[in-house]
Amino acid sequence: MKIKENFSLLPHNTFGLNIKTDFFIEFNSVEELQMVLQSDIVKSNRVLCIGGGSNLLFLSDFKGVVLHSNIQSVTIIKEDADSVFLEVGSGVNWDDLVAHTVENGWGGIENLSLIPGETGASALQNIGAYGVEVQDVIEKVKAVNISTGKVHDFSHDECRYGYRSSTFKNEMKGAYSITSVILKLSKKPVFKLNYPHLEEEVLKTGEISLTNIRKTIITIRESKLPDPKILGNAGSFFINPVISKQHFEALQTQFPEIPHYFVSETQEKVPAAWLIEQCGWKGKQIGNAGVHDKQALVLVNLCGATGSEIVHLAEQIQLSVQVKFGVELIPEVNYI
Repeated sequence: MKIKENFSLLPHNTFGLNIKTDFFIEFNSVEELQMVLQSDIVKSNRVLCIGGGSNLLFLSDFKGVVLHSNIQSVTIIKEDADSVFLEVGSGVNWDDLVAHTVENGWGGIENLSLIPGETGASALQNIGAYGVEVQDVIEKVKAVNISTGKVHDFSHDECRYGYRSSTFKNEMKGAYSITSVILKLSKKPVFKLNYPHLEEEVLKTGEISLTNIRKTIITIRESKLPDPKILGNAGSFFINPVISKQHFEALQTQFPEIPHYFVSETQEKVPAAWLIEQCGWKGKQIGNAGVHDKQALVLVNLCGATGSEIVHLAEQIQLSVQVKFGVELIPEVNYI
């Protein structure tokens, strides 16, 4: 266990913001976390649990304690002829985990290749891409209560998953530190290729397989999304809005080319990137913050931007989309 003071969070946020926290504590086990939570430092300060920082936007230095999991275990806890159950430490790099499962022939998360961050945060955010969400394979989430230090096993239902949301983002926000996630993966994968053009792109690499799906998705993501090590960003900045069928039909009358995805008989999902691009923001810059020129859903730190500059840009985009389409864009990124 490491306790550091006046610690720079530059390596722990993908926007590349050089902000600091009063205390930074990294723990390697549930027992270490429980010990930390009993310390005076934690009990007398504001606490923030972070993963890889790929979904955070710091607006200023953090006054308090930042906790970071370094639990790196990946363990098979049960398996049968059809499935394997993995318990994955919250500090495991998400894409490293995806690579590991693909190499072993276990299906379920290959569509989530190259998403930045760590496994604990993936369960908190309910990350998703190319027609798959991590909740599809989550059996259980293990977490420690910040106030009491007690371990709680959250069943899938208790996690209350929704589109880019969970109980850890809503009702239980800030109350628990996730320590591990139990995933149920398939030894007989059923490939999910319903996302537009995905099957066509996979077939260009050869037969449909876990390896080729992963390879294809990595290629697609790298062609559209900037590497945060080179250009600070948090991936998709806004959640794709879900609007009423009535609202969508009114927009479709005015904008016949508007893309959409069926949600239910009463709702449609509209790509936030399309809305932003129609408002002229793609490639646009305000101060040191900008919109990526290849993907309008990605806001970037062009050169020394502050968190406030990025928020200002986001607010201007939200205003434009609201005025033009009557649609509210909600940030997927958490402002701290």
